[in-house]
Amino acid sequence: QPEKIEIAKQLERLGVTIIEAGFPASSPGDFDAVHRIAGTVKNSIVTGGLARCIQKDIDATWEAIKVAQQPHIHIFLATSPIHMEYKLKKSPEQVVEQAVEAVKYAKKFFPLVQWSAEDAFRSDREFLVRIMNEVVAAGATTINVPDTVGYASPPQEYGALFKFLLENVKGADNVKFSAHCHDDLGMATANTIAAIENGAAQVEGTINGIGERAGNVALEEIAVALHIRKDIYQVQTGIQLQEIKRTSQLVSKLTNVVIQPNKAIVGRNAFAHESGIHQDGVLKNPETYEIISPALIGEGEIPLVLGKHSGRAAFRDRAETMGFHLSDEKLNKAFVEFKKLADRKKEITEEDLLTLLTEQQIQVEDVPLFDLKMVQVQYGTENIPTATAIVLTPEGLEKTVVATGSGSVEAIFNTLEQLVPGAVHVIDYRVTSVGKGRDALGEAVINIRYDEVSTTGRNSSQDVLEASAKAYLNAINRHLIQASFAHILYRLLR
Repeated sequence: QPEKIEIAKQLERLGVTIIEAGFPASSPGDFDAVHRIAGTVKNSIVTGGLARCIQKDIDATWEAIKVAQQPHIHIFLATSPIHMEYKLKKSPEQVVEQAVEAVKYAKKFFPLVQWSAEDAFRSDREFLVRIMNEVVAAGATTINVPDTVGYASPPQEYGALFKFLLENVKGADNVKFSAHCHDDLGMATANTIAAIENGAAQVEGTINGIGERAGNVALEEIAVALHIRKDIYQVQTGIQLQEIKRTSQLVSKLTNVVIQPNKAIVGRNAFAHESGIHQDGVLKNPETYEIISPALIGEGEIPLVLGKHSGRAAFRDRAETMGFHLSDEKLNKAFVEFKKLADRKKEITEEDLLTLLTEQQIQVEDVPLFDLKMVQVQYGTENIPTATAIVLTPEGLEKTVVATGSGSVEAIFNTLEQLVPGAVHVIDYRVTSVGKGRDALGEAVINIRYDEVSTTGRNSSQDVLEASAKAYLNAINRHLIQASFAHILYRLLR
């Protein structure tokens, strides 16, 4: 899970207080990711992620997270009538008992225990007070109050719920109350602000607002709103605002979730002014139409000075300025790719550098992998597309494979599929431009399903067919890496 580790390190640079790293009990991959993040991140608290109120989930989370400086767990149990009746098939009394037992058990290991009332907003208020009284007495240090399906309206509903709970839960002054909002009705940001105004001391959300269904509240929106309107909210956060743009770009790239152009704070058009009236006003005084300066979130703060004559020292300095700390071997590989690109492109953009450096940062080199040496496609409107590839196999053998397809990309995929036993199913595939101009890089991203496991691969090149071939092999290689990690974890946990 190299992508998760890179995102966690960037969240640490952003100044996030707590990073929820995964669900260790759900899969060996998540267990490994949580364990490695817990051992890597030092300046943020790493929570083992979600754990159900059952002993095996808590045990798995402890094994994954115990290397952290401040072990933290987030356990949850549904409390709404519809969830208790149809999903849990438990009575309210059974739910209270299970929650209390789980918190008491977790406290044997974890100094920080967060308990979450799933679907809290649609729960009975008096029942919420009852169960929260019990879990606080059992040792919970944070109480999470999720609007799990994004149903609440601010401030008269979600904000009022926080006010009610803080006034009625015994020991509320000794624990943190946390807001967790989804955006199904487009009100996640407003609801979160309403919770803060009514006593919430913690906010849970995601970068770019990604998440289940319509997503979670976007943390960058909350952080900037609290900063810009500190005259009203008077709340300080530890967020390093200048890291927002870089964090947003990294998360978008590594999760393959494109940011909508008009997305608040981080969208491509967030600081664009097309109207003549707006342009005239901004030229005279940016504050006429910009309540947020681009520099505040790190937009365009690094000048473009790198070109084909730039040296290794300057390249390393830029990489570190952008938040990348590569090994000498990876830095050298990135520098070689940079030089190749600089010879072919008139202008190297920050997006180009982000792509090149990210590709090297997330590479895992301790597992034998496939290496594409050459790909060639014969194509004509009257001919059947045929792809030929020469690949170095994990065993060190050079293999030539050939296949046809209904198009050039399918021919490439059919060719490379011959390298592995069994069928490879392409779930999603797309190519996007990195930067502008006819000489821009094309980034290919492919999601495959192989051996009942989904894996994502990516690569960039000025030739989109080459990028597509390398992205396909990258996905296969990631499958091999995950299988290797899973095998190692299986042996360790036996």
